[in-house]
Amino acid sequence: MTGWHVPRPRTTAGKAAGLVGAALGVAAAGLAAGVATERALVRRLKADPTDPYAEEAFGDQRYDEAYLLEMPDGTDIHVEVVEPTRPVERHPTVLLVHGFCLDMGTFHFQRKLLAERGEHRIVAYDQPGHGRSGRLESGEYDLTALGRTLRRVIDEAAPAGPLVLVGHSMGGMTIMALAELYPEMFGDRVVGTVLMATSGGLLAETKLVAPALLGRVGAPVLYMAGNVTRYGGAVIDRARRSTGNVAWLLTRRYGFGTTRPSPALVSYVERMNSRTSADTVTRYLRTLASHSRFPALAALVNTPVLVIVGDKDMITPMTHSEEIVRRLPHAEFVRVPDSGHVVMLEHAEEVNAALLRFLGSCGRDGS
Repeated sequence: MTGWHVPRPRTTAGKAAGLVGAALGVAAAGLAAGVATERALVRRLKADPTDPYAEEAFGDQRYDEAYLLEMPDGTDIHVEVVEPTRPVERHPTVLLVHGFCLDMGTFHFQRKLLAERGEHRIVAYDQPGHGRSGRLESGEYDLTALGRTLRRVIDEAAPAGPLVLVGHSMGGMTIMALAELYPEMFGDRVVGTVLMATSGGLLAETKLVAPALLGRVGAPVLYMAGNVTRYGGAVIDRARRSTGNVAWLLTRRYGFGTTRPSPALVSYVERMNSRTSADTVTRYLRTLASHSRFPALAALVNTPVLVIVGDKDMITPMTHSEEIVRRLPHAEFVRVPDSGHVVMLEHAEEVNAALLRFLGSCGRDGS
């Protein structure tokens, strides 16, 4: 028959590509239409005269030693160490492990407090592909590899003495990967664990926003995302920078829980987000979508655990923390009202108080 076009069946990847293309088209149209409005809104929100952190020197933290630690795969890991200043009974070293699309600056207020008190040795590092650490030359990032990276940091920067591990979001997952690989460390070297706004795995009744969505869509979208960044990552990064007002508003909406978060805090978190390349983002997606380490929590049963979560966290909702506490009933559980995902920045006073109380309960010199 002439004059008729019989459509060819579309593959799953083709359907996914069509959906993604349509979504991007709609998003692009919306962005183009609202640029002026968004710019004006962001300008107004940033001009908050009551912002308590307007003069805070974010990213400016003292350290006694900073160096690059080379991993077996060739990735350089940026590490910073702050030595205690008070000649008191030795306290555990506090090792800070940040989350996805962030860097060690995530713990700005916690590190500032501990450094001012001078009682604890502090070790902080940037996860692979984040902050001042290098990126993988090829392949995808993997939480198991992040657990091994954490072990390497421990062996190099804190080879002896008791440790308290503090992990936020993906940082908490990294600690779980360490527990899965090296359960013997918990109770011996690791005398306490703090898990902030994190998850032991995807739950049926809730979701990790982006990873869960990609996990449901499946491999075709992950494949396309990988190819997009392989051939056009720089283009995507430029596009992200050009839509900075949109990124700022999205960070404010999804990272924070209070109605009027500090504009300076929002800007600080958005800068950390924007410095994480599109290539790094997509190469982490599969491992986050497949994260399931509830059995690894068994290694933490005989050591103190502190679980902290904001009750308005939209990235790792409170249900995730509740499931961790259900499996670790001895854990102290702190729910921070009106807080989102970056709870340690948004409600630093509450988190710092809980952290200091917890550190006081942890063993010293391995006891």
